[in-house]
Amino acid sequence: MPAQPETEPQSEVPVRVLVADDHPLWLGALERDLAAAGLRVVATAADGPSTVRRARATTPDVLVLDLNLPGLRGDEVCRALGDLPTRILILSASGEQADVLAAIKAGATGYLVKSARPEEIVAAVEATSRGEAVFTPGLAGMVLGEFTRMADEEAGEVTAPEQVDRDRIPELTDREIEVLRLVATGMSYKEIAAELVISHRTVQNHVQNTLGKLHMHNRVELVRFAISRGLETDIRAD
Repeated sequence: MPAQPETEPQSEVPVRVLVADDHPLWLGALERDLAAAGLRVVATAADGPSTVRRARATTPDVLVLDLNLPGLRGDEVCRALGDLPTRILILSASGEQADVLAAIKAGATGYLVKSARPEEIVAAVEATSRGEAVFTPGLAGMVLGEFTRMADEEAGEVTAPEQVDRDRIPELTDREIEVLRLVATGMSYKEIAAELVISHRTVQNHVQNTLGKLHMHNRVELVRFAISRGLETDIRAD
C-alpha cells in the first residue's frame, strides 16, 4: 500500500492582513474580498511611510502591497520591513521584469498582477501566509532565471550535481536538502508534499527549520542559496 500523507489540523485563527494601495476604490474592494473570504484585515494604508508604520504597529501575517505607493516604492517598503516576520505579496498593475525583480530582491515573497481574479488573490494571500512563493504565471520562471544568472556570476559556474552532497551543507538533514532542492525549482509546498508523499505542514516545517539553520529570512534567500550550490540541477536532470 502506498504511503499516505499525514492529515493536518485546520487552524481557526484567521490570517491577519495589511493592505496597502493608493487607489481608494481598489483598496476598498480588496479589503471586502479578503474579509468575505474569512481573512482579517487589521489595517490599510495609502502610502509607503504609513504602510511601514502600520506594519510595525500590527505585525500582520501578510502585507498585500502595491508597488507604486507615494512616499516609498514597494521595494523600499520591503527593505524597510526586512526585520519583521510579515510576509509580503506584491499586487501591482506592472508585470515588468525590472519591477518584479526589484521587489523580490528586496524581500517580497510573491508577485501578482492586478488582472488576477479576486479568488486568485485570496488564494495567493493564504498561500503567502504559509510561506509559499506565489507568482502570476510566467513570472516565477523569470525570477528563477535571474537568480541562476546571479549565482553564475557570483560563483563563476554552478556546482555540478555530483559534487553536491551533505558535506557541502552539513547543517541540514537529508530530508531538508531534498525539500530545498524542490523549493529551488519553484515548486509550491503543495506540489512538494505530493512529490515526497508527506503533508503540506511537514514541508512547511522543513522549510522553516532550514531557514533557521541557515540564518535566512525568506524563501527567496533559500532559492538563491540552493541555486548557488547547484541543488536545483539535480531535479532538472532527472
